[in-house]
Formats: sequence, structure tokens, C-alpha cells
Amino acid sequence: MTAETGLHPPDGFVYASLPQLMALEHHSRGLSFLSRQPLSSILSGVHASRLRGRGLSFDELRNYTPGDDLRHLDARATLRYGKPFVRTFTEERDRPTLLLVDQRMNMYFGSRHCFKSVAAAQLASLCAWMAFHAGDRVGGLVFGDETLEHIRPQRSRARIEALCAAVIRANHALHAALPEAGQPDRLDTVLRHCLASAGHDHLICIISDFAGAGDQTLQLLRQLSAHNDVIAMQVYDPIALQFPDKGRITITQGSVQRELQVDKRQVHGPLGDFLSGRLRDVAELLRRSRVPLMMFGTGEEVLGQLRLALGRLTGSAR
Repeated sequence: MTAETGLHPPDGFVYASLPQLMALEHHSRGLSFLSRQPLSSILSGVHASRLRGRGLSFDELRNYTPGDDLRHLDARATLRYGKPFVRTFTEERDRPTLLLVDQRMNMYFGSRHCFKSVAAAQLASLCAWMAFHAGDRVGGLVFGDETLEHIRPQRSRARIEALCAAVIRANHALHAALPEAGQPDRLDTVLRHCLASAGHDHLICIISDFAGAGDQTLQLLRQLSAHNDVIAMQVYDPIALQFPDKGRITITQGSVQRELQVDKRQVHGPLGDFLSGRLRDVAELLRRSRVPLMMFGTGEEVLGQLRLALGRLTGSAR
């Protein structure tokens, strides 16, 4: 079920636009997933380790020379030939970044500022530009209830525009009159697709409200994070944290609509408890996956929340 409140966001915040997403490049400068993260950062702590940074690729196996790092000794080759051998590595110049962008009907909801689908689109653009300016290749998986577009990672502005255009296509396909597809495991299907294509040493940002997440989602997240850096970006509407005490909301399911008076006890209590409980359950599942979690409410601008979550203010470390 999707819901659309009577407190409609201003015009322009129900749908994102391609010029808007491309213009976020300027605002992404100074933001980074990697450098100088403080202890309070989302990327540090017991359950959210720092990102691995750029990986190392195996270069060659050669004879040991004085001054070589003993940690790079190859025990098997040393035993076989009776003299020390070391493995040498070269630093990868870039790495692939994959953005998983949720544009399902459950994201077509908003009570303040913008819909969740719009916030997800803006987050995807900011993350894409951040990765691009870090020198990495950028691609993504943009998915709806029935659709999935795979944009393979490349380091070019044209590829970011292609990714943003795919997000806009999925975003503009959403409409209150659309029936829900009824695929509760849709997120898991997309995560499996990501597992099959990501390999290792990717940065994977999952931008979603994580509707339908369950035990299988937990296992897939753990598999992804075993060889990649994974960040969960949970998008939520403020109504889930503080359900309004008065007013009306319109609940829609396909072409069927029903208006509810929220100050009625039989409406306010059960619906408010359901929304806040679902938000807590998903957040707890993500924490159990040991994947770093950022939470973004649709009641405020995404950019400010991202700066805060990264432990930064206007591009400077605290």
C-alpha cells in the first residue's frame, strides 16, 4: 500500500528532474566517503568500519631483496624454491562505484519537502558525483517494481548523465494510479543481481526505504560486504517518526482511495505504531548486517543531511 498525505509537497518535489540532478555536481565538491573521517562519522566505529580505500592488484612474484616488506613474503614459493620470494602489488587507479537506486511504488510517498523517490534520486546524484571526483568509475542499478536498468561503471560525465537519466525515467513512471506489483522480495532480487555483477572491491551504495527487507536481505548484504564496501542509505518520511495528531491523509492503492481522519483513536494509534515500528525494524536489520547505515528524512534537504552523516561541514573536517 502507498499513501499520499493531504500535506502535499510544493510543486517540483513530487518528481525529480535531470537538470536538477546534474546541477548537484557543484554541491558534491568537498564531500568524501574516505578522507579524514572523525570518530563520530557513519564510517567509523564497531559496526561501521572505515572504507577500504583503493585496493591493491597483484603485480609479480620476485626474489626478495633487502628492504622489502616481510609481510609480502610468499610462503609457498619460498618453501618450494628454498629462497625467499615476495609478492609485489600496484595500487588500483580507480574502483567501480555502484549505486542501487530504489524507485518502487513504496518510494512514491511524501508528507513534507519531497517524496522519498525524489530524495533517493538526489542522493544517487550526489554519490555519483562524489565518486567521480574521487577518480572512480560510476554505474548503478535503477529499479522499480517491474523494471531494472543496469548502467555499467565508467568514469565519464556522460555515464553519470546516463545514470541520472535512468533514475529520472523510473521516477517519472511513478503515479498514484499505478497498481502495486506485489513483489515483496524485489529488493532481494536486485541485491542478487548486484552480487552477480559486482565481483569485489566495489563501493556499493544502496539507496532505498528497504521495504520488504527480511532475513534473506540480511544474508545478501553480508555477502556483498564480504568483498566490497557497502553503505545502506535508508530514506524515510518524517511521518513515520511523528504521526500527525490532526488533519486528514489519503491512502491510495492503485485507483482506490480512502480518506482518513488521523485524530481518531482507531486511526492514529494503529497506523502511527505500524509506520514507526516498520522503520525501527528495518534500521535494526541493517545494523545487524554490519553495513554502515545512513538515514535520510524527506523533511529536510538531502545535501545537509549527507554532510552531517559524513561528519563534514561545507567540505571541512570537524
